[in-house]
Amino acid sequence: MTNNKKKIYRQRHSNPYRHGTVRYSIKLYLFAFPTTIPAHFPTLPTMATLKDRQINAIKQMLNLNQPITKAISAEPVWKLLIYDRVGQDIISPLISIRELREMGITLHIQLHSDRDSIPDVPAIYFCAATEENLGRIAQDFQNGLYDVYHLNFIAPISRQRLEDLAAAALQAGCVANIHKVYDQYLNFITLEDDMFVLKHQNSDALSYYAINRANTEDVEMENIMDSIVDSLFAVFVTLGTVPIVRCPKNSAAEMVARKLEKKLRENLWDARNNLFHMDATQTGAFSFQRPLLVLLDRTIDMATPLHHTWTYQALAHDVLELALNRVVVEEDPSADQQQQYGATGAKPKTKACDLDSRDRFWCTHKGSPFPTVAEAIQEELEQYRSSEEEIKKLKTTMGIDGESDAAFSMVNDNTAKLTSAVNSLPQLLEKKRLIDMHTKIATSILNYIKSRRLDSFFELEEKIMSKQALDRALSEVLKDPEFGLPEDKMRLFIIYYICSNVSDGEFKRIEETLRECGCDLSPLPYIQRWKSIMKSTLTNSNQYEGSGTKTVSMFSKLVSQGSSFVMEGVKNLVVKRHNLPVTKITEQLMECRSGGGSEVDDYLYLDPKLLKGSDVVPKNRAPFQDAIVFVVGGGNYIEYQNLVDFIKSKQSTNSIRRIIYGASTLTNAKQFLKQLSLLGQEIGGV
Repeated sequence: MTNNKKKIYRQRHSNPYRHGTVRYSIKLYLFAFPTTIPAHFPTLPTMATLKDRQINAIKQMLNLNQPITKAISAEPVWKLLIYDRVGQDIISPLISIRELREMGITLHIQLHSDRDSIPDVPAIYFCAATEENLGRIAQDFQNGLYDVYHLNFIAPISRQRLEDLAAAALQAGCVANIHKVYDQYLNFITLEDDMFVLKHQNSDALSYYAINRANTEDVEMENIMDSIVDSLFAVFVTLGTVPIVRCPKNSAAEMVARKLEKKLRENLWDARNNLFHMDATQTGAFSFQRPLLVLLDRTIDMATPLHHTWTYQALAHDVLELALNRVVVEEDPSADQQQQYGATGAKPKTKACDLDSRDRFWCTHKGSPFPTVAEAIQEELEQYRSSEEEIKKLKTTMGIDGESDAAFSMVNDNTAKLTSAVNSLPQLLEKKRLIDMHTKIATSILNYIKSRRLDSFFELEEKIMSKQALDRALSEVLKDPEFGLPEDKMRLFIIYYICSNVSDGEFKRIEETLRECGCDLSPLPYIQRWKSIMKSTLTNSNQYEGSGTKTVSMFSKLVSQGSSFVMEGVKNLVVKRHNLPVTKITEQLMECRSGGGSEVDDYLYLDPKLLKGSDVVPKNRAPFQDAIVFVVGGGNYIEYQNLVDFIKSKQSTNSIRRIIYGASTLTNAKQFLKQLSLLGQEIGGV
């Protein structure tokens, strides 16, 4: 052992553009690993999205951290994938089980599940470097479960924990079995090409409540901020670019901004471990110009997270609790069937539906108003029925009555029409599967819209946010026993209170009405305190100017007999496009607008590439083409869709703009209202 005390083997990859960190085995007094060495990152087109880049980083990891090339052998290397819940959350929205199998992953299993020994097959671990996980890995070493270990940590493992793991490997006598240990810098979850969140499992640790609760210790707050910074750092390592940072002063966003600037600067000036070093043949996700990172605090807009929405994706998140691009719906979501289940007490059968980029209908309509989605589903169904009828007629013409494959095989291969029809059957069946799936999802949403009058809530809130006069006094609306759930009424009133000048007398009257409706009044003390702090900001401008709706008299494509959706009683609302506060701030910062009392005049300007940091905004700045907007304290699909619509409206033939939306967590209105309740209870709420 003494001969190996100082023997450290290091190996650098020839390519200077790398993602992740590899720590090769060394022989030291207590077996350990050498200093951080960046690993190869797959070459991607300049316009590759954040999602593309994370997928490729994961696929390279599953290829035993070897670059993926077209020349890869047709015979895959069979492998095992062992991950924790965090690793599963990162992989599941990006790579399907079928794709895992195509990459040679014969088994994917939870780290903390009961596992049998499987020799002669490499085991790829993908997990966070927690004490619990490292303890289980050490147990695997001791039990000799696998012959070859490839350890991939989602975020960098500390030196102390690395040495503890090394000691466990030495004790188990499996040093030679550990081929590589990698820091992957993948501690974030990409849900869309242009959207990411930091956590799904244990997301409460980064929630609005966790950041704003009264008894948060300084150490706890530092840990929360460090966790956010580490994940944002990983995002920019994946993008391969260093941003210019803008944020409001005196906020949680400023704490994150300054810590991130420091972390980026230290890495840039570390010649040995620079994760952003690129040569002329390799570029990051953004070309020519560095992107803008807009760091915002959730407190800048408290109405939008509570807003009843009207678009497909946001509605699925609000009422069906869409999570990690998957939603669970009842097999038969019809209202009659729901009543039957309620009468018998039986639990309805449910089905998990994946909603991702492989679903063409979802990609096209996830940002569409719900009535448009219902009409589109009906059109798709009619097209499918038409195609089905054509095949049936063709079979009848050819004298084929059977449905079996044998009947089809009797037809001469030169019969072009039938051959074409048969070839299109797999696509037709997949189309039918997607139609059925979206019919179930949309029917479930429609039932919620009808039972809770969500269309009326949306219409009212849009009027309130755009300062339009209401047809009836809010207190009268809230007294209606058929008008939504208590939580719907509380959401409506909080939005009204935020966006209007409510007198103490009116507040007390409506508070009493809400109490009579069975509402939990706990959020109100916190919202009152928040508004008193933010009052000067809120009175300066109308944050939601331009919002509103108009009602189209009828659903032209859904009134036909045989429609899958009975839209009677539901308003066909057309949403007026307008910019929410997050979008307005982003636009001003991307355009480099300043002066004239702009709300971004006082925003900090931080450039990690400068050796000595400066908050001073340089003069003569060119507008930004690319931005990453990140909300500390939780985001939502409403803001995401608003940014998507904004970018679409700004596209031109001369320039292409891109915005990525991110948040510490993704919360729907029910979850956010619960956090406000907890904060209100701390103040001494009801």
